[in-house]
Amino acid sequence: MKKTAPDRTKLLERLLDGYRAYFDVEQYEEEREDGIPLRAHCRFYVHSEKYVLIKKAKLWTADSNEYVYVFSVPELTQEVYESCRDFAYTEGMKLVDPKPGHMYSYITAVFLCDTCTKEAQKALRRCRIYKSFHFSWYGWMDFHTAALIGEENAVITNRSGRGNAKFMKKILNS
Repeated sequence: MKKTAPDRTKLLERLLDGYRAYFDVEQYEEEREDGIPLRAHCRFYVHSEKYVLIKKAKLWTADSNEYVYVFSVPELTQEVYESCRDFAYTEGMKLVDPKPGHMYSYITAVFLCDTCTKEAQKALRRCRIYKSFHFSWYGWMDFHTAALIGEENAVITNRSGRGNAKFMKKILNS
């Protein structure tokens, strides 16, 4: 028996429920003026530090951040993918603060779609955006992409986003 394709609104709700446990989620109901189909923005911050006896005697600090942009479109084409990818990268880089103690920031673009063209799949899989700050002394940024394709019941990611695939497949199949 073949499973029916889940509705994108249901996928969005399940996805955001999964993120809400650890992320600050901001959901958007209205279409943006620039035509970007952004449905949600999720933020995750972790600050760690090690000290000796008193907090003033710090040995090290580490800040880790993740910024997730969720887009929803009926059909993911290469043009739509590239415009959303550029939007997520630009907005995510505004939030990245490379300074001493910054370890890494991940910017993730997640696409919820009914169908996806072959060109868009190829562009998504080949996306490799990485930036180190001051020769990695101030950390790095890595760009992840993932697409949940409803009709195919499939999840595709780029190489950096493979860690998200297990979570996305769980969302798609639940």
